[in-house]
Amino acid sequence: MSRSIHKVAVLGAGVMGSGIAAHLANVGIPSILLDVVPKEPNEKEKAKGLTLEDRSVRNRLSIDAIAKLKKQKPAPLSKKENIQLIEPGNMEDDMERLNEVDWIIEVVIENLDIKKKVYEKVDHYRRPGTIVSSNTSGISVGAMAEGRSDDFRSHFLGTHFFNPPRYLKLLEVIPTKDTDPAVLSYMKTFGEETLGKGVVEAKDTPNFIANRIGTYGLLVTVREMLNRGFSVGEVDSVTGPLIGRPKSATFRTLDVVGLDTFIHVAKNVYDQVSGEEKEVFRTPDFMEKMNHKGWIGSKAGQGFFLKKKGEKGREILELNPETLEYEPRKKLRTGSVEASKQAKSKSEKLKTVAYSEDRAGELVWNILKPVLLYSAEKTYEIADDILAIDRAMKWGFGWEMGPFETWDALGVEKSISKMKEQGEEIPSWIEEMLSSGKTNFYKREGGKTFFYHNGEYKKVDENEKVIHLKGLKEQNRVIKKNTGATLLDLGDGVAGLEFHSPNNAIGMDILQMINEAIDETEKNFEGLVIGNQGKNFCVGANVALMLMEAQDDNFFEIELIARKFQQSMGRIRYSKKPVVAAPFQMTLGGGAEVVMPAASIQASFETYLGLVEVGVGLIPGGGGNKELYLRKLEQAGGKPNLIDVAADVFETIAMAKVSTSAHEATDLGYIRNKDGISVNADHVLHDAKKKVLFLAEQGYQPPVSKKIPVSGEAGYAAMLMGAKTMQWSGYISEHDLKIASKLAHVIAGGKVKEGTLVDEQYLLDIEREAFLSLLGEPKTQARMQHMLMKGKPLRN
Repeated sequence: MSRSIHKVAVLGAGVMGSGIAAHLANVGIPSILLDVVPKEPNEKEKAKGLTLEDRSVRNRLSIDAIAKLKKQKPAPLSKKENIQLIEPGNMEDDMERLNEVDWIIEVVIENLDIKKKVYEKVDHYRRPGTIVSSNTSGISVGAMAEGRSDDFRSHFLGTHFFNPPRYLKLLEVIPTKDTDPAVLSYMKTFGEETLGKGVVEAKDTPNFIANRIGTYGLLVTVREMLNRGFSVGEVDSVTGPLIGRPKSATFRTLDVVGLDTFIHVAKNVYDQVSGEEKEVFRTPDFMEKMNHKGWIGSKAGQGFFLKKKGEKGREILELNPETLEYEPRKKLRTGSVEASKQAKSKSEKLKTVAYSEDRAGELVWNILKPVLLYSAEKTYEIADDILAIDRAMKWGFGWEMGPFETWDALGVEKSISKMKEQGEEIPSWIEEMLSSGKTNFYKREGGKTFFYHNGEYKKVDENEKVIHLKGLKEQNRVIKKNTGATLLDLGDGVAGLEFHSPNNAIGMDILQMINEAIDETEKNFEGLVIGNQGKNFCVGANVALMLMEAQDDNFFEIELIARKFQQSMGRIRYSKKPVVAAPFQMTLGGGAEVVMPAASIQASFETYLGLVEVGVGLIPGGGGNKELYLRKLEQAGGKPNLIDVAADVFETIAMAKVSTSAHEATDLGYIRNKDGISVNADHVLHDAKKKVLFLAEQGYQPPVSKKIPVSGEAGYAAMLMGAKTMQWSGYISEHDLKIASKLAHVIAGGKVKEGTLVDEQYLLDIEREAFLSLLGEPKTQARMQHMLMKGKPLRN
């Protein structure tokens, strides 16, 4: 049968329930958020004369939860207006409304008896065929459905979101023996394509996949710390990026998650397993004491770390697990840690530390070894294959490599030899793999990835919407390349331009390749996609290079680079073939200037886009001022008030406004309503490619350069007055005012009358002049240097 989800009921308005409702709203799906009816009115309600009969009292928990969504950080909503798609209610008055929805997701307290009572009501009110799921983090999904109708059980499964639902990619889907395979298949596709998740099918075992292995790994690390006398800070200094884990490492992660939550998850496994495994999941005494004291992490203001003002300013202290007192944070510095910094690959970095015999090496080996063995031992108990394990850990815990990818990076044969020397027992299926001559869990052939499964290598099946640039390179699809960028054949007559300079910063190599990409596309392709698969799309121009040239007074060279940048952006705008930009994550400064001239944008849902040059004492120099002004003019429509449009552009650039989502980038004017947004970041390149083909099929014609009306001296005066008011109020410095004055001059179109029509090149020329003059300012150079060294702006 054809199935679709147009409306959802979320039962439970806690942090997870409201967060799930928010994410549904982000993708345009309305929901009813229901919770229990309070036992009595609170003091505020009583003061208003309200009783338990009043709807606002009865819906209080869901009303309050929805209100909190506006204040939470990171923001659960991609734009505040999405909150209108969440309707409050309660589980006494509104259960009949379950017949309005296509999916009912339960997010109530983690108690089997309570959940079963809720499902009894759900079974009574739901329409036949309505999907029902639980967001449980570990209670048996099958046990929850016991006693329910056949139709309920065939449409029931677990859908375990990770918190916060908007940002964490993993969605574990857990079928029961009664779940209709068609329902399971639909929810996996819906999770990936509509909700933008990385979906992993898990078996109905305690804590499923990610929490089972992640909790085990954290507790193993804690015990290693206690047994060998490491400090909290020392452990965190080597269990983060050094071994392919998030910057939050071990204990900072626990502070973010919340110790109370972690203890609950650990206890869930502890109560359901036995033997040595049970002991591993026993929470250490000092953590129980921390929980009792309320030292549960960030939400309580202290946990394993405490931020405190000291003599040297703000400092971070670490908890001593023996004394439960806070001490200066320590880091583990050893020869292997220093040597790893010279490593050229993830594998080399990991091996350098893990196989060393210094303190860092012993710590890393002693926490990696049990996690690898445990993952192997539990693979077919908790999942169908190693791929599900690795994906769950990467998507749920932010690991750069899953356990079996980590094992490959260490070298399977070498690591197992060391494990055997230490008396460890290796799971039989791995012994069989090695005895058959297979020495890796993964291998690549013909641009495809294969994983070991049941004695052979099986191809990783992925959605056709996932394009891997690395795979295309392995298939000899490179057209041209230099140190900063590569031009690839994406197939179907579409070319793809990938940036790969350090941090994807824009230098002359990238500018050169942009021009060559346009030339090649106009001759041989239907269109071009500008995108990549780095950590961020592009964080701007090469600030270090600009600073070095400026300090050497090499302004002739800088002027050539700035002119080249502007010309290259013009090539994108006026390309005879459609150019589609595919931004994601940080798309700042020069990165935004690359995106805006494109014929169309296909942005990832999580795109943080902005012109941020004022943060280093500059203004946009690659045409960004003009592009944003043109967008705002278009947005205003009809006969716009030029002074108001200019002021809007000025405020956006002067305040370095960066979108917190692609939706907000649309509100700020960086992205147009006709541009596209991909909820699943893995599908962005595919969607951008489709957009190129669509534009080509429509007979794409490049824009015609037109005269642009500017606000002139009247607009300049209004913008400058606003900046001077801020200076008089003490909000900005004298140098800030100088930057604002230059920016206002460029946006206003110089010293001309309001309504004067100017051409694009004129605006680019005055922009370049202002950019170069600011670059020569000592205070701007100091700001640039501070940003490069400290990673944050200097206000001088």
